[in-house]
Amino acid sequence: MKKRLVILGAGESGTGAAILGKMHDYEVFVTDNAEIKPRYKEMLVHYQIPFEEGKHTERLIMNADEVIKSPGISDKNPLILKIHSKGIRIISEIEFAGRFTKAKKICITGSNGKTTTTSLIHHMLRKAGLNAGLAGNVGKSFALQVATEDYDYYVLELSSFQLDGMYEFKADIAILLNITPDHLDRYDYNLQNYVDSKFRIIQNLREEDYFIFCRDDEITIRELEKIVTKAKQLGFTYKSEKVEGAYVQNNTMKIEFDDLDFSMSLDELSLKGKHNAYNSMAAGITGNILRLRKEVIREALSDFQGVEHRLEPVIKVHGIQFINDSKATNVNSAWYALESMHTRVVWIAGGVDKGNDYNELMDLVKEKVKAIVCLGVDNAKLHKVFEGVVETMTDVNNMKDAVRSAYYLAKDGDTVLLSPACASFDLFENYEDRGRQFKDCVREL
Repeated sequence: MKKRLVILGAGESGTGAAILGKMHDYEVFVTDNAEIKPRYKEMLVHYQIPFEEGKHTERLIMNADEVIKSPGISDKNPLILKIHSKGIRIISEIEFAGRFTKAKKICITGSNGKTTTTSLIHHMLRKAGLNAGLAGNVGKSFALQVATEDYDYYVLELSSFQLDGMYEFKADIAILLNITPDHLDRYDYNLQNYVDSKFRIIQNLREEDYFIFCRDDEITIRELEKIVTKAKQLGFTYKSEKVEGAYVQNNTMKIEFDDLDFSMSLDELSLKGKHNAYNSMAAGITGNILRLRKEVIREALSDFQGVEHRLEPVIKVHGIQFINDSKATNVNSAWYALESMHTRVVWIAGGVDKGNDYNELMDLVKEKVKAIVCLGVDNAKLHKVFEGVVETMTDVNNMKDAVRSAYYLAKDGDTVLLSPACASFDLFENYEDRGRQFKDCVREL
């Protein structure tokens, strides 16, 4: 008898999982509480997969053998709790897709830098001539690629929400970039719950696998002292201490482990700033594990173009530089953005707060920020922390007003930085929509 697979959410990951399930002879049903986007609806119709939208019909869900849920649906959702109470297993699209591919999987997680590092490693693999797919939290869904492509390698960006639904899945190379408080609203405001989630990336690692981590990240190091993993551990650090993995000495990134020895000047890296040196070290270690040619690794690290919505320069208008960092959905990302600024800043911030502590930004704001444009439905918390710290604070509730206000507050030589430190769902579809609207409004000035 066919196994019944119910998929909650018909976005990129849900639709991909549905198609993969159908191709492996599952009885598939897709249900979405909202309206399904036309593109995904067409795909479901094409593969003759039954679906519903605008509701969840419980009798069609509670008879599932297994449920795949969208990463955006909270574990505390009443429907999810009811499914659990019936003893039905809930997994992520990544867990499901992992069952049907023998490709090598390079998996990247962390509070910040995931997309940049994932894209950089993918760029490096493609440059080396390897047949590699890019998936997870970035690019096309992993399940859809497993269903319709035939890659030898996958570079997967994994969020904590995706990791929460992963059990048997195993990485070949697992990378943990950093851990800073994020999404605490989804983890009972308990940092340890979030840390446990991130460390799921190393579950099932074997002796022949690799775990790459940041030696300068206090939370990671503290957690590693409590954990036993069979995998070979390679750390990266900005300190000039010789370690197995990567370190920085005399402005040079050095990678040393086993019989490998690789070095490259930080000035040659295409991605600038300390946080990007970490991302480049993680990617460089990965390239060396895969025994890619040194020239290929060096070239990839020096010509990578960066990621849209992550510290992306837009244009200069009357000497004012506009930078799109819409992907900064937490305080730590905004900290990196502000830290990398070398001019006076008009900072556009705000959105859906995820339990943020803005005080962590206080020193940088005092040093660099002349004005804050608060872009959100509720900006009270930003005002409470920064009122009186900067010369000007103003409130707006759409991107056009945000860009115009910032433009009038800035002068020649300043930078207008969109780095919200918040999720986007109060006013925008997602961070991409927020970033695209920013770029469009800047170009209209």
